[in-house]
Amino acid sequence: MKNLLLFLIINIISQLSLASNLMFWQEGEPVPENGFQNPYNLTSDQLNESVRRGRIHALQYPVSITGLIIPLDPVNNFFNNTNEDDPLKKLFRKLGLAFAKMNSLEDLMKWLGLHTFPDESIDDPVYGIPYPEGKKPNYRMGFSFMEHNGAKGFTISCAVCHSNNLFGKKILGLTNRFPRANMFFVKGKSAVTAAPTSIFKWLTDATSNEKKMFARTKENINSVQAKKPIQLGLDTSLAHVALSLAHRREDAYATKDYWSYKEPREEDLAWIPSESKPGVWWNVKYKNKWLLDGSVISGNPILTNLLWNEIGRGSDLKELEQWFIDYTDIVRDLTNAVYHNEAPHFTDFFSAKNHFDFGALKEGQKLYNNMCAKCHGRYLKKWDLPDAHQLTFNEQLKTYKVIMPENTKVVDVGTDAFRFKAMKSLKQLNHLAISSNNNIQIKVQKGYVPPPLVGIWARWPYFHNNSVPSLCDVLSPSAERPKKYWAGEALDKNTDFNKVCNGYPRGDATPLSWQQNKEFLYNTNHRGKSNQGHDERIFIKNGKNILSTHQKMALVQFLQTL
Repeated sequence: MKNLLLFLIINIISQLSLASNLMFWQEGEPVPENGFQNPYNLTSDQLNESVRRGRIHALQYPVSITGLIIPLDPVNNFFNNTNEDDPLKKLFRKLGLAFAKMNSLEDLMKWLGLHTFPDESIDDPVYGIPYPEGKKPNYRMGFSFMEHNGAKGFTISCAVCHSNNLFGKKILGLTNRFPRANMFFVKGKSAVTAAPTSIFKWLTDATSNEKKMFARTKENINSVQAKKPIQLGLDTSLAHVALSLAHRREDAYATKDYWSYKEPREEDLAWIPSESKPGVWWNVKYKNKWLLDGSVISGNPILTNLLWNEIGRGSDLKELEQWFIDYTDIVRDLTNAVYHNEAPHFTDFFSAKNHFDFGALKEGQKLYNNMCAKCHGRYLKKWDLPDAHQLTFNEQLKTYKVIMPENTKVVDVGTDAFRFKAMKSLKQLNHLAISSNNNIQIKVQKGYVPPPLVGIWARWPYFHNNSVPSLCDVLSPSAERPKKYWAGEALDKNTDFNKVCNGYPRGDATPLSWQQNKEFLYNTNHRGKSNQGHDERIFIKNGKNILSTHQKMALVQFLQTL
């Protein structure tokens, strides 16, 4: 009895500790100037160390009870055992490689869209990417290892969708342009479901512990249903969560059982588009409603994301709830890593004096403040300070204060509505005990959050569905925006980027290598990919652009300094 009482006391204290950390994420908590920089009120040294650990957790997925882990050595054996003597094993291996369309773990990581680690591990709020084991890994960012019951496996981490290679600089927190996280689960379910555990052990020489890991994943994946995105670069996580919940019971812990996954409930997002691109980390601090549509109105957004991740990985939600209690430090560190993230500067890649004109910048600033600031926030520039003449040109370009609306707006400006309407399928998350216990609440909004524009220059293509290739096109009437364009990686700043219009090069300037891959072609005529909206009553009056070409270029220049 004493032991039981002690256990209950410890559990209550843990719950209260977690709840106290979450008090910050109450509905309507006013957004301060420069955003929520230090949500847990740590000292400078504590915060820096917490951010470093959080970045490692973003690279190496930390949720130890996660439902889907693939045994590592058996997969390596499958790829590498080229001298197999058994003719039947040879045949199965050949068929499997043909299905996977890859021949190594490196091929898998490339296909996933993962980027290599930088050559140096530096401490920097923009370009700092720590090495998880203290030295440069021989795997890619987002490929994550995990021990479970005596076996080593792998999964994917946050960095799959939230890291990028921008003109040779690796950035954690910047949207990956072409991640295949959703397809990893689509293909993974097909492969795991098709392979009996005994065949897996025989074909890959798996140990008994690796066989158990595979069997556990095979069981959990029954409660998972992913969906192929309508466009490379977009994300179907909303559908992934809703469809996976449809494979569970409708109780407070979304319990898994045989009949729930054998006869799943119907879910509209199985055929209705719900895509959007992954968001950038540095914007989170400037909002009190989260996601691109502002539908998460309370609760720590990072903890919320972990919950959705684990529903999409078939995890037991009672085990996950206990994990949240036991590992509040990991949730805290991940949260600090996201909230402390900063955007790259245009001047880190391009010469300021050769590109910017102060006359154009100040004209663009005036246009912005008159036309855009009400929704997208105000950005106070160092060039307006009394001692600005004492600063270098690059220093004068910097923003020293960001002032966003105290209560994050949600506005319908006529952009593609499929994404925000899809959130009605996730309202069921409000009924989960784990949501109630962690203050997570979803309220469907009409429209999207006018995003903070910090680092907007690095976030092309634009709109939540990537339908607009450049800032020039954003500032143009919908009818004048390209119906189709080619996308590609931002590897060469001279060929892969139009710095005048800030976005993808088009026409004859489009790299030929992009045009050789149909996955890089974006067609706005398809459902969920419309490029309409954000023009009438903003930059457009009666269908005509109220900005001259000169004014448009001035506004683009100002936006490039944010």
